[in-house]
Amino acid sequence: MKDTGTLKVTTPTDREIAMTRVFDAPRRLVFDALTKPELVKTWLLGPPGWSMPVCEIDLRVGGAYRFVWRGPDGTEMGMGGVNREIVVPEWLGHREVRPGLVPR
Repeated sequence: MKDTGTLKVTTPTDREIAMTRVFDAPRRLVFDALTKPELVKTWLLGPPGWSMPVCEIDLRVGGAYRFVWRGPDGTEMGMGGVNREIVVPEWLGHREVRPGLVPR
């Protein structure tokens, strides 16, 4: 998979951020890279020394996703949200929620 350098970020409303990026890869492969925990853990990393001990993705409308990163000193940072729209293999729409509200 090759990044073609086409990232576009727009703000359709004051509560939305839309990111579009084109990859030189089959659509299904890109979708899998965004939705399969074993693949997400290989690329969605922080600075050197950080790991992702939690990568949970319930790939259904209403299903939650949760990511937790751990730094070399044990510091943890997390994020997550709820899937609102899924069109395999072309579209993911989700709502990110504050860390304290991330479903477990």
